[in-house]
Amino acid sequence: MTEYKNQAKKLWGDTPAYREYEEKTKGYTQEDHNEIANEMMAVFGEFSEIKDQSSASDEAQALVRKLQCFITAHYYTCTDEILASLGEAYGSGGEFTKNINAAAGEGTAEFAAKAIKSYCRK
Repeated sequence: MTEYKNQAKKLWGDTPAYREYEEKTKGYTQEDHNEIANEMMAVFGEFSEIKDQSSASDEAQALVRKLQCFITAHYYTCTDEILASLGEAYGSGGEFTKNINAAAGEGTAEFAAKAIKSYCRK
C-alpha cells in the first residue's frame, strides 16, 4: 500500500481528489489500511475469475463499477477520468501491474485495465 500511496501522491498530489483522500483516510489505522487493501485485492480476484471473458462483458463492466464505487467509498471520488488513469497504471507493466498480478493471478491487471478502458469509453 505504501507504493500505491506514493504513486498516487506523485500523480495526483496537487488535486482535489488527493486532498479528499488525505481527509478521508487520516483516521485510518494501519489495520484499516490493510483491511481495505485486502478488500480491494479481493475485487481484483473477481476480475481474475472472469479474465477469460471479454473485457467488455456485462460482468466485467459490473466489476469495474464495483471497483470505482469501492475506491470512492474508501479513498476519494473516483471519477471516470481518474478511473481511466488508474486503469492505465494497472496495465502499464509497473508496480501496480506486478502487485495486482501477484495477488490475483497473472494477467488480471491487464484484463482489469482493458475492462476499465471499455467502461470509460461508454
